[in-house]
Parts: sequence; C-alpha cells; structure tokens
Amino acid sequence: MKQLSTILLLVATVYACKTEQQTESQTNSETLNDAEVNDWIYLFDGTSTKGWRAYNGEALPEQWVIKDGALTFDTEKKLESEHKGGKDIIYGAEEFDNFELYLEWKVPEGGNSGIFYHLKEGYNSPPEVSPEYQLLDDLKWEEINNATLEEWQKTAADYAMYVPDSTIKIVKPAGEWNTSRIRFTPELAEHWLNGKKVLSFVPWSDDWYKRKAAGKWKDSPDYGKFKTGYIGLQDHDSPLWFKNIKIKKL
Repeated sequence: MKQLSTILLLVATVYACKTEQQTESQTNSETLNDAEVNDWIYLFDGTSTKGWRAYNGEALPEQWVIKDGALTFDTEKKLESEHKGGKDIIYGAEEFDNFELYLEWKVPEGGNSGIFYHLKEGYNSPPEVSPEYQLLDDLKWEEINNATLEEWQKTAADYAMYVPDSTIKIVKPAGEWNTSRIRFTPELAEHWLNGKKVLSFVPWSDDWYKRKAAGKWKDSPDYGKFKTGYIGLQDHDSPLWFKNIKIKKL
C-alpha cells in the first residue's frame, strides 16, 4: 500500500508539473514564444536606453527614463536644462526594412502616442514621413478632450490611412498593459493588438496611393515612401510606458 501511495504521489507530481508548463506556455504565447526562436533583437530590455535618442537629436530627452523596467516618458521629472528639444524618440542604432516588431505599452486616461517605422530624420516631425501605428486611450480620450475621433485616429490604426476591425479589436483601459505587433513586408503589412490581428494592407499598392492622395498626407510628398528607416516612439506630452521592445528581421 505504501508503494502504491508513492507511485500515485509521483504521478500527481508529474501531472502538476506538466499542467504548470502548459499554463506557462499559454502565458508566454503573447510574447511571441521567445524560447523557441533566437533571432529577436531587443531594442529595449528594461535595463538600458542604449541606441535611443531624440528624433533629429543626439541624446535621449531628459524626460525619457527607465522606471520599474519600463521606458517611461515622465512628465513630472524636473528638467535640468532649459532646452527641452524634441521629445519624439528613435532607436537610432540601426535602420530596418522588413520586420516584425513587438512591444508592450500603456497610457494614462486621455493618453496619446504612436509607433513609427521606416522613419527618416531631417523633417519637422515624424508623422509627415513615417507610417504610424496609433496608440490611444480609446475609452476616455473623447470624454476628456470633449472631441470626437475618427476611426483612423484610434488605437491600432495605420494613422490616417487604414482602420482596424472594430469587431475584434480589444484595447485595455488606461493604466493597463497592451501588446502590439507590427509585421511588415512589401507584400503585406499587419497590425496586431492584444493577440489579435486587427488590420492588414498592401503597402504601395494602388489602394495605398489612392488613400494617401485623398487624405491627410496629400500635401506630404515623402510620407511612406521610404522602404527602410528607424523605429520611433511618439510623445504627446502625457505619461507613457513601454517595455519588451523587440524586433525580428524578415
């Protein structure tokens, strides 16, 4: 009987370990299964801002700091210099063409930000040249700002170009972490939000050029024309938090 109890205990232990492994695998699925691949490049790993600097600048703006493992735009930080400079930032160590980008982010109530790619410097601001994956507090922005947004201004939109599928899009409330992924090739661009693909389009297609010519970018001749460039993050002078920023070349 004692031997049978020992066997049953061993079986139960093995089952518990297997269940725990399955649960851990499910939890890590949203981090793109890092344990199964070796070709991710961390642009921000929670410990260093190496490679990051201001757009059109040489150093990281003072208000971009690391807090609790997150790359944070701290609006309460007292600036040590009078020169504030531009606060949109780029990962300036390398340019990317075809890629898969993953990051986690959160904003405060009424918060607004964005992710840029194929970004080139020398312009007044990133949006006039770079496609943007929009980040926003969809749930409270309109109430706080007493204004109405178009769908192309909301989270996961290809800003002012393509809108996400609202029937499957789930954006978490302000202060909670969201996950975003951009997968880009000349054949297809995809926007993912919290584990769901919410948008796809064909870059530089007839439809893409038609939308550019008819919309917000009709007077921005260089918008979206570059096929390689920097990854950037946008600041709209509200607190921001980013972590686990990583990219894979395709």
